[in-house]
Amino acid sequence: MRLFTTVVALRCYLELQSQGQTVGLVPTMGALHAGHLSLIQRARATNDIVVVSIFVNPLQFGPNEDLQRYPRRLERDRLLCEQAGVDVIFAPTPEEMGIGEGTEHSVTQVVPPESMMSGLCGRSRPGHFQGVATIVTKLFNVVQPDRAYFGRKDAQQLAILQRMVRDLNLPVEIVPCEIVREPSGLAMSSRNQYLSEEEKACAAVLYRSLQNAQKVFLRGEVTRQGIIAAVQAELGLEPDVNLEYCELVEPTSLEPIEQIETAGLVAIAAKIGNTRLIDNIILKDRKPIVAIDGPAGAGKSTVARRVAKQLGLMYLDTGAMYRAITWLVQEKGIAFDDEPAIAEVVSRAKIEFIQTSEDPAIPTQVWVDGSNVTEAIRTQAVTANVSQVSSLKSVRLHLVKQQQQFGERGGIVAEGRDIGTHVFPDAELKIFLTASVGERARRRQQDLTNVGEEGITLEQLADQIALRDRLDSTRKISPLTKAANAIEIDTDHRTIDEVIGQIVKHYARIVSTKFEESAEGIGRIME
Repeated sequence: MRLFTTVVALRCYLELQSQGQTVGLVPTMGALHAGHLSLIQRARATNDIVVVSIFVNPLQFGPNEDLQRYPRRLERDRLLCEQAGVDVIFAPTPEEMGIGEGTEHSVTQVVPPESMMSGLCGRSRPGHFQGVATIVTKLFNVVQPDRAYFGRKDAQQLAILQRMVRDLNLPVEIVPCEIVREPSGLAMSSRNQYLSEEEKACAAVLYRSLQNAQKVFLRGEVTRQGIIAAVQAELGLEPDVNLEYCELVEPTSLEPIEQIETAGLVAIAAKIGNTRLIDNIILKDRKPIVAIDGPAGAGKSTVARRVAKQLGLMYLDTGAMYRAITWLVQEKGIAFDDEPAIAEVVSRAKIEFIQTSEDPAIPTQVWVDGSNVTEAIRTQAVTANVSQVSSLKSVRLHLVKQQQQFGERGGIVAEGRDIGTHVFPDAELKIFLTASVGERARRRQQDLTNVGEEGITLEQLADQIALRDRLDSTRKISPLTKAANAIEIDTDHRTIDEVIGQIVKHYARIVSTKFEESAEGIGRIME
């Protein structure tokens, strides 16, 4: 592991090391804890090079805040990073980042929308998010990462940075990561070390109050008044909590909402003693998402369609979306190595799914730009080129956005090769289907026979499948990997009905566990 304190040294290292490699950035202010380590682990799993920045940013501290006493433990942080498999630590001084003493108000800054900065923490921390956006933009420019990892605990910061990246067309993917909590439920924070043991015990009420909001939400309460009252009722049990705010806002725009239509962010800030803490929870009025991953030919499409039918959910065939783009590229006569031309096509393509029958054996029709391509995308010509097209960064980024839009309201079964790890990392149920190469070749041959294509041998198909496995598992963008919390099912010696039965049982178990707080909530989700 290397540690650099200057921009020129870091850039030199990355220029030498990152040729053809993906780079993940974890921006921190140091004093690393389990929450930071979870971000690093996420970055390590999906990138070739992981950079952790450690910089206590003067621009995001107000005059009366804890800039001077904010914990600085570089040697300890260095050890933790090395143990976590970090490749590079970037730990610059303020002067190196262009913020010399007394120059805080004379440097060029990035100013996010006022509507996103003025509420929640912005009321008591003027200039804070402008300072965050400025330094994060500078880090993006220096590191030029493919992905950057931020925790959901700082929900306002996350939403502002996502908006900034979108508005400024910055070529980096913001990856939100779940909140890591102490056993009491207290969200991990570098500032927790300011708390005495008694204050820590008291601070656990913040998460309990959010859980109380979730309970009333699952019972059917969707109004701002009812949800905030539930939070305040729990907080009222701890007189030593000085509540700064409790708000219900739309998670991406941060606009206040009077009731939850699709999703609502309940955010709170409070002081325990002299320590200011924040926490939040997202309440989603959606049915669960089932993510089914696995290699080609493992039976994902058939299983996903029938699981969706049995559970009354929408089937989202993400593989068909990549096949549709591959077909479109072929139709337009574009070379498969002409990524700019393919990017132009995919950015304008309109993909639709049309269900024409309730019979799960009849596949959903796939349309692209007004053409029904349901059968055309299953031909050998498309199959032979879909991995090459789907490995292109421009294609994956655009189609993942479309897939996530389908999943905003939940209630879908999606299948592919990175659904549980990348597209829907918050899916309630993740399944990884697998099968031997020989069995998958046999199934593929039968599929080709069914559409009138014959003459290709099992050996040829097995070679193609093995090659595709290698391409899918080693590609730089969203490689085929099993999600850490996915349930693996080997389909070699199981019938389709047996596989479906297992998934449905897991679904019922997970749903009942997640929503056990309210029998009404379970009924509403399962209806």
